[in-house]
Amino acid sequence: MTDALVVLLVLGGVTYVLKAAGPVLLGNRTLPPPVARVVDLLPAALLAALVATSVLFDGATPVLDARVVGVGAAGLVLARGGGFIPTVVAAAVVTALVRLVT
Repeated sequence: MTDALVVLLVLGGVTYVLKAAGPVLLGNRTLPPPVARVVDLLPAALLAALVATSVLFDGATPVLDARVVGVGAAGLVLARGGGFIPTVVAAAVVTALVRLVT
């Protein structure tokens, strides 16, 4: 067995154990309200962090390019009540136009 396969299997097993730990440890109990509010907000915060790091950085170097303008356009569409598809289309079109111009 190669080292990469061993690492993959170990990480897969650890991930499975961590995902199963919540339901097993909590059982039928509910989380306290303050914890439940934080848990409800975690996916949005993690997604925002992922978008920010992938748009604003190229490796370890900060960059300002067409991606930033595209994300700004997507934010504008979302702020005005647009759905998922118009948001993605607006971001793609604006990013492509900025790349075409620069």
